[in-house]
Amino acid sequence: MNAAIVITLLCSCLLHPTFGQDCPSRQEIHGSLKQVQKLLSAHEASYLQSLRNLKKKINLLQSSAGKQATRAINGTCPKLEAPINGRKLGKSHSVGHEVHVLCDPGYELVGTESRVCQESLSWSGQQPTCRDINECTSSPCLNGGTCVDEVNQFSCVCAKGWAGATCQSPVPTFFVTMTNTSAAISPATAAAAASTLPAATTGPFVRPSRCTIIQGTTHCTCEPGYTISGRDSNTCTDIDECELFHNGQAGKLCLHACVNTPGGYRCTCPAGYNVTRDGRSCKDIDECATRQNNCTKDQMCINTYGGFQCVRVDCPKIPNATYVKTSPMRCERNPCPLDNKACSQTPNSFSYHYLAVVSNLSAPRVMFRVSALRPIGETLRFSLLGGRQTRRHFTVQRSDRVTGQLMLVSPVQGPAMLEADVEMSELERRVQLGRYITKVTMYVSQYEF
Repeated sequence: MNAAIVITLLCSCLLHPTFGQDCPSRQEIHGSLKQVQKLLSAHEASYLQSLRNLKKKINLLQSSAGKQATRAINGTCPKLEAPINGRKLGKSHSVGHEVHVLCDPGYELVGTESRVCQESLSWSGQQPTCRDINECTSSPCLNGGTCVDEVNQFSCVCAKGWAGATCQSPVPTFFVTMTNTSAAISPATAAAAASTLPAATTGPFVRPSRCTIIQGTTHCTCEPGYTISGRDSNTCTDIDECELFHNGQAGKLCLHACVNTPGGYRCTCPAGYNVTRDGRSCKDIDECATRQNNCTKDQMCINTYGGFQCVRVDCPKIPNATYVKTSPMRCERNPCPLDNKACSQTPNSFSYHYLAVVSNLSAPRVMFRVSALRPIGETLRFSLLGGRQTRRHFTVQRSDRVTGQLMLVSPVQGPAMLEADVEMSELERRVQLGRYITKVTMYVSQYEF
């Protein structure tokens, strides 16, 4: 019988003794009260024991959570080394921080660009490597030329009779002019005639010819780079190779500018470029690698074709949110208060990237790829931010489930600077979980080399 029912019945009999034989005697009531008291004591003891067990479990959970939090706060991942022919961006090895890897010019990244320090105190992904880009893969050397792969460039060893950056130009051929002066004469007379030929006018662009008389015929030749001009077989005039091969079918002698010299020519390049080993092409000077720049310590040097840019990455200032720089090229949002919805709608991070391209680069062409390292939601959405000017030259396409790519859709005439912002949104059942902005700045050179 329930203790509450027993107590109610006993109270009724004590208050209304008129019930007669239906009520138990006082002795029976006293025994029942003792049983109820024992029952309540047993329930109380069981309840107190349950409370003690619950408190122990709560204390154990709190202790375990405290140890994990202390480990997460104080623990760091092992130090990461930069790959050979590459460099590492980011110095923090704490949990949740990222380290980015960039390869030197002439090398391409194999593996993950960014690695994150996980709560297990290990880095996500695998150690990336920087692999040499083989510029000879596309067989750029023409007319039987041999390609030599170099760092961030290539050179061509041309076959006989060809020259140029890609062996596209035939080597100029100079012809010997022969002039008939008389009929057959004796050898003695020929020798005398050869020694009495009039002296030619001399100068840097004029040379005397070399003439011999054989069986009554005068043969006159010129030094390489000169030709007999007009009827005067004694005078050799410099050949202007720059004018002769300016717009020939075989291509120009020089990639940029040609300067005629006595008996030859030389190629020159604009400021920021050096002449290559073949003497006809131009290669960019890396002012950042050779320290030929004036960037300050708080700036990063970005090499461009024909020059360089000093950039400083500052975290954006957005209402309702604050950002902190976690690497030289990345800013992340500080945690938002639970009741601040406006803060949770702001971008989680901003990444900054800089590209150098030549003028009139062919399009369409993939310029940059954005990928999710560890997707949380069920859907990733990629979009291009910006106005008409940005959308005139760029678009964003998805290459796979977790990767979007920034596409150049029309050539750009340099010099110019273009900016494009790629947004990656993470969704779960159409609810936004996070936004990530990648800001790409493209420096377009003045020249097409």
